[in-house]
Amino acid sequence: MDEHDQEPRGHGRRRFIAVTAALGLGSLAGCTGFTGDSSNQSGGGDTDGVGQIGSGRSPFGDREITGGVSVADMPDLEGELTLYSGRGEALVGELLGFFEEYYDNFEVVPRYNSATELVNQIETEGENSPADVFFSVNAGSLGALKDSGRTQDLPTEVLDLVREEFHDPDGQWTGTSGRARTVPYNTDNLSESDIPDDIMAFPETEAFRDNIGWAPTYSSFQAFITAMRVLEGEEATKQWLEGMQELGVSEYNDEFLVAQAVADGEIQAGFANHYYIQRILADRPNAPLGTAFTSGDAGSIFNVAGALVLDTADNAELGANFVRHLLSAEAQDYFARTTFEYPLVSGVDPIGELPSIDELTPPEGLDLTQLSDLEGTVQLLREVGVL
Repeated sequence: MDEHDQEPRGHGRRRFIAVTAALGLGSLAGCTGFTGDSSNQSGGGDTDGVGQIGSGRSPFGDREITGGVSVADMPDLEGELTLYSGRGEALVGELLGFFEEYYDNFEVVPRYNSATELVNQIETEGENSPADVFFSVNAGSLGALKDSGRTQDLPTEVLDLVREEFHDPDGQWTGTSGRARTVPYNTDNLSESDIPDDIMAFPETEAFRDNIGWAPTYSSFQAFITAMRVLEGEEATKQWLEGMQELGVSEYNDEFLVAQAVADGEIQAGFANHYYIQRILADRPNAPLGTAFTSGDAGSIFNVAGALVLDTADNAELGANFVRHLLSAEAQDYFARTTFEYPLVSGVDPIGELPSIDELTPPEGLDLTQLSDLEGTVQLLREVGVL
């Protein structure tokens, strides 16, 4: 489970519609849907705590979205859809509510749990599973269902909304938003040039002795270590983990706490997904917290949340159109504003001082579905005494 998707900060769906209107989503160039009739149904402009939706608090105002396809220009959603969601209700419940408000004859029946538990449930239920669409926090779970033959082809109209590296090459699933691995660092004591651009160099960097943190029980950290195993091999990864322990790395329960400790000066650097840094800066814009990136290695992986249509879907066309709506301009801007994730649709920019997706340098040749072998990673972490 990715704790980023379990933050209990959601509000009601009608409040979501009022809030998104107040945030200026009506500025979507050529787009409708988050304003107009839906906002009039919100019961009177309840805009207390504007931007405090899901896990993020976005203080950012009106912005124009020049790319993507509006909900208004997508096929209508009609019918009942059972969604198995590995993304927490606090983050995506309001988005699902918007789709239900927008379409008079559409209903989502969500079942929330960790992505891993839902994959296991789908496998156990077999052909009797009621699930139509699976919404995952990571590509590994999507790949697991593809490998077991539980998916259906997505139409090219859906796949073409994102770049090739963000959807399955066989067309079985697509990413919907992304997260970059980063190195949060304290700008009072370090500069970006002090941060190695090679993840394997960190155990030898004396500036981090007793001054760097990680969250080894966190799923994204374990995906990062899995990527290291794939790219560098088991022995090199084991040596890296042992080297970090010898360096005196501090352990935290999750990566938000890692980034917070860096901002507070408790440690000078750490390992975390990019959105935790942005969440802290949204609340504390003057915090001494910077974002550094490694290049072309496990420390720079770009993972995606994504969705697929299951082989048990009663209406595969409805399922595919729902996935398509997750890639609408409005939904992509929602992900940027409320989760601080990277939108995957061109023309919808991330929130905060972040490089564009095109400027990131993830490792070449890494299939994100290779990150599904978390069992081997957990075994290695236990072997070296990290867990």
